[in-house]
Amino acid sequence: MKKIRRHQLALLTTLIVGYPMTGHAQSSVALYGILDAGITYVSNTGGSSVVKFDDGVSYGNRWGVKGTEDLGGGMEAVFVLESGFHLSNGSSAQGGALFGRQAYVGLRNAWGTLSLGNQYDMTREMVSNYNISAWGSGYAIHQGDFDRLNGDRLANSVKFLSKEFAGFSFGGMYSFGGVAGDFHQNSAWSAGAHYANGAFTMGTAYTQLNNPHGIYAFDPYAMIGTSTFLGQPTISVNPSNGAITDLYANTPFPVTSQGTFGVGASYAIGNVTLMGNYTYTRIKALGNQSHMNVAEGGANWEVTPAFSAIGGYQYTNFEGHHWNQLSAGLHYLLSKRTDIYLSGDWLNASQGVNAVIGYSFAPSTSSTQADVRVGLRHSF
Repeated sequence: MKKIRRHQLALLTTLIVGYPMTGHAQSSVALYGILDAGITYVSNTGGSSVVKFDDGVSYGNRWGVKGTEDLGGGMEAVFVLESGFHLSNGSSAQGGALFGRQAYVGLRNAWGTLSLGNQYDMTREMVSNYNISAWGSGYAIHQGDFDRLNGDRLANSVKFLSKEFAGFSFGGMYSFGGVAGDFHQNSAWSAGAHYANGAFTMGTAYTQLNNPHGIYAFDPYAMIGTSTFLGQPTISVNPSNGAITDLYANTPFPVTSQGTFGVGASYAIGNVTLMGNYTYTRIKALGNQSHMNVAEGGANWEVTPAFSAIGGYQYTNFEGHHWNQLSAGLHYLLSKRTDIYLSGDWLNASQGVNAVIGYSFAPSTSSTQADVRVGLRHSF
């Protein structure tokens, strides 16, 4: 992991300890985080089964500092700096960025928050929580995360997120591409809304990326296990031994735009919460375009205040291929901040597709893949 420079360390120390006493009396700074680790069995990854240590699965590992300052007249200054990392070796996540999970500063009043920086998009704010399968098993994001339900961010963004008014909230944001002479390239935008009324909640959002790049660039075979993508081959196969070479493992597939619409809803009946979502994603590249449709449903049964059983089913359609996935998890709270869990997934894809669950493992050498995990999670 890259060393933190001396002035960066001084800044972090100041943030953790708090503002100087000469500052505003109504200022506050908090340190927080989540740690998740466990052992995972995968039935087929690149042709063989594997038992491995894995972390940041149920929730992404993170530590962060967040704060507010009362500016008077109902206005507050706010900030968040949040870093992702791997417990297995201490390395940074999100492509090695120091604060790759979140990094923003803004102003908040009675209407909402206006913020600037690296921030969650509206798909994450309004729809991602309806990804019920992922509540059971952290691996169970939608195929390839094409629809961004895994909780993704837009860098270089300006964002407004309203407060809740009679159960209704809304937001929008724009991400600057920063390319000289081309305002459109590498830019992105997102908008969404949410409604809650008693036992019923519902959210919807649309997010578009132009020329997805960096950690959001496309490696189609690794993401969904197909041998073609928008009419182009994604792999080459050695005729003598059948070895597969991923053609876009090092050079991303040149996607022009990625736009996804999502809607989700939940309804609580006693200690059971029913949940579902639908997403439609359009991807354009090389003069062609394709669409991915995902439908998901499931339930969270709070058996006791400490014990929950969660299950979900996903159906995916893309370029004539189909995926059916079952996911489940058992979660037990040892305390308000610590829980242990057992989870599993089973994915069956169309013939000729090498199944890969949640863009989390190497593709299987068959149309099926399964995993089982035992994990421990602690928050602070």
